[in-house]
Amino acid sequence: MSVSRRGLLAAGGALGAAGAVGLAAAPAAPGTDEGGDGGRGEGAGRRVRTGFERLAADGYGVLAGQRVGVVTNPTGVTPGARHIVDVMHADDRVNLVAVFGPEHGFRGTAQAGGSEGRYDDPATGLPVYDTYLESGQALADIFTASGVDTVVFDIQDAGARFYTYIWTMYDCMVAAELAGKRFVVLDRPNPIGGRAALGPVLDKEFATFVGREPIAQAHGMTVAELARLFNGEFLARRPVELETVRMAGWRRRDFFDATGLPWVPPSPNMPTPDTALVYPGTCLFEGTNLSEGRGTTRPFELLGAEGIDRRWAEAANGLGLPGVRFREAYFAPVFSKFQGKTVGGVQVHVHDRAAFDPVRTGIGLLVSAKRTWSGFAWRADHWIDKLTGSATVRTLVDAGAATDEVVGAWQRDLAAFRAVRAEYLLYR
Repeated sequence: MSVSRRGLLAAGGALGAAGAVGLAAAPAAPGTDEGGDGGRGEGAGRRVRTGFERLAADGYGVLAGQRVGVVTNPTGVTPGARHIVDVMHADDRVNLVAVFGPEHGFRGTAQAGGSEGRYDDPATGLPVYDTYLESGQALADIFTASGVDTVVFDIQDAGARFYTYIWTMYDCMVAAELAGKRFVVLDRPNPIGGRAALGPVLDKEFATFVGREPIAQAHGMTVAELARLFNGEFLARRPVELETVRMAGWRRRDFFDATGLPWVPPSPNMPTPDTALVYPGTCLFEGTNLSEGRGTTRPFELLGAEGIDRRWAEAANGLGLPGVRFREAYFAPVFSKFQGKTVGGVQVHVHDRAAFDPVRTGIGLLVSAKRTWSGFAWRADHWIDKLTGSATVRTLVDAGAATDEVVGAWQRDLAAFRAVRAEYLLYR
């Protein structure tokens, strides 16, 4: 376990600019508006207010006198479904000069592993810079060339370590420090709740863009909490000047449908909050020769391959995994693995979200798939090791280990991460 405790300092000492800004320290009263469209009255009556709403309700005071650039994508919306870039561009209280697009792009037109490149946004005329796979000094040079003083991050996360937006945030924090820029994170809900961290913790030897630093596979944190942790633990020697704008009204037990906010797919294969719920476990099938459901209407809920029959669903149900059942399913992906072919497998049905453990479920499905289908294989590049953060899961499954044995292998590291994580949580 390589998570350091060096950043656990009183009063956010390593956080540069004192962690969560005061404008969002207190939750809003029920039924009040928090500036869902630049403080002009949309979204009244909701319980959860995003970081952007709190920022707008405060008159953008955190950004006063600054040339601002925003790292965002289609999820950066108000409750009225207006994009924050469009809102800020139209507001003379903000000097918005640039936009930075992550994987899939600012407007979200690219598939997995793609981006939109450099262009001028037709709606606003703002220059859009491509940050995907950029890091370090190269990314710092992009920030410098854009002319910004402050970089703002506002993207809806999905709650899994291998969902790349949190590492875009991490890389942007590093680059902002190198370029001498402020970094402001506008918080949004973790769509699968924030009750606990689950799953294996990344071994730094396996660090990639789907996991830069040792956090749990399902981290159970919001992006603002992660930014604080990154700054205090992993960037402690050169922390960025960081401010985080909290939400109001979000509770750790909340799933996305409790927030009252519109769901915008954060990537093309994350169409619903149900997808996000299972994703931290079933995304592991990206590391196998089975389909993870890409090319269907239920990605990451449908899993399968040619030659699989009802025995897999029967074996998976026999594991007694909490909160979930598995239905024998047949489907034909229109792209990705098994394009145009009918395959057999399972559909994942979560019936008790509070009891459901997505990572344990993913492991149980791997174990049962390998035991019931002779064609099971890992991807030749051992992508599974990048997703799980080490070779442990792969080697244990290959050795015939049961689900509990695989899950037990990461408990010590997970307990250590949970202790560090607790110091950076902003909500109860």
